Amino acid sequence: MFSCIRGKERTFRNLVNGEWLSSESGKFIEIYSPIGENCLVGKVPAMTKEEVDQSIKSAKIAQNEWRNVPVSKRADILYKAADILVEKLDDIADIMMREIGKDRKSSESEILRSADYIRFTADTAKNLSGESIPGDSFPGFKRNKISIVTREPLGVVLAISPFNYPINLAASKIAPAIVAGNSVVLKPATQGSLCGLYLAKVFEQAGAPAGVLNTITGRGSDIGDYIVTHPEIDFINFTGSTDVGTKISRITAMVPLLMELGGKDAAIVLKDADLDLAASNIVAGAYSYSGQRCTAVKRILVVNEVADKLVEKVKEKVEKLKVGNPLEEDVDIVPLIDERSADFVWELIDEAREKGAHLLVGGKRDGNMIYPTLFDNVTTDMRLAWEEPFGPVLPIIRVKDKDEAIEIANKSEYGLQSSVFTENINEAFYVADRLEVGTVQVNNKTERGPDHFPFSGVKASGIGTQGIRYSIEAMSRPKATVINIVR
Repeated sequence: MFSCIRGKERTFRNLVNGEWLSSESGKFIEIYSPIGENCLVGKVPAMTKEEVDQSIKSAKIAQNEWRNVPVSKRADILYKAADILVEKLDDIADIMMREIGKDRKSSESEILRSADYIRFTADTAKNLSGESIPGDSFPGFKRNKISIVTREPLGVVLAISPFNYPINLAASKIAPAIVAGNSVVLKPATQGSLCGLYLAKVFEQAGAPAGVLNTITGRGSDIGDYIVTHPEIDFINFTGSTDVGTKISRITAMVPLLMELGGKDAAIVLKDADLDLAASNIVAGAYSYSGQRCTAVKRILVVNEVADKLVEKVKEKVEKLKVGNPLEEDVDIVPLIDERSADFVWELIDEAREKGAHLLVGGKRDGNMIYPTLFDNVTTDMRLAWEEPFGPVLPIIRVKDKDEAIEIANKSEYGLQSSVFTENINEAFYVADRLEVGTVQVNNKTERGPDHFPFSGVKASGIGTQGIRYSIEAMSRPKATVINIVR
């Protein structure tokens, strides 16, 4: 494993009602880098349930005033936050690299993309409008009724962000929520908390009033259930594992949810595909950030006629991936977030080997570093065909035709995205129409964005639709005021 490269250790506090507070218990959670052994990056407070109450209560009070602030003024704060995010690029990228092991290029890209997201959210909010509906458009009613429809904020939004995109997937919850007139309580993943708290500081510096954005840190095992079942939470926006998302949906009652969960995204390669294009996209989609992405390509379904050629092209590209320490050099493959994650990926690799899958590349481990691994001749009785590894391992499943590929793709419990590679538009639509997923990419890797596109999952991959306008609408509700005209 890599040696520890020490940077500046930081002790963070939580933003509660405009003040930065440590936990009254005096307890902190230490955040260690996935790169190297015993690399302490920083500490965050382990908040108590009483402190959670304080954070949510202040958000509730602040929202009563924030909802009355004009949209144009809310948008101005978002514009300022985006500018500050860009100004702090180097500092935030440094924290992100050390905290979650992401390479510098990807870290900087995430931060800049988040700034663009925030700006576009402000633009979109200013251009959303209500409507008026005449009563006589419905049979049996006369022109004596008009419904004036506006959008109302929901109240206090609980935003729970994941470790892998700690800035982007927090910003994409915060910005639409507050511009719609809600207040936000941000609970970042423990590994990712430093980035989340830094982002909260950015919004505070941009002028977000006290209580409009509060933060909570602590182990999910200690306060997670308490937060999501808190009676003053009006909406939950969660990104994370399907297991946790399922639990949240089970224990909450009458609280609307927006969830982005797991995936087992398939790249379907037909016989008329551009194989060079397919191979490039598949490798980029599968191994970026070591596959620790919900939209990563997680299996190849290739028709037999072109399987040998595609396999050779993919293998050649995987062999060229660079493994290393992102703090020292530009690399493609970085250590996984922790040993437990690496253990799970290694289980899938071992089981595929035992059941006869053909190991083409990799199959090597050093601590929480899993080297880029590629398997051919994976069969549907192997766990690797169905389970989400969240690591740099890619199975190739050979199929007789497009219908078998569709059948296997749809048997998954997940339904986030799929790709189809073909030069025949009719074939592309044939496959896309039959796939049970939120998004189908034609001749491209599975990926999130552009961020104003709808982004959703079906089955175990999520609830609701994200995307800038869609997220604003999800975190607000239509309200009808009916004018009855007396003649």
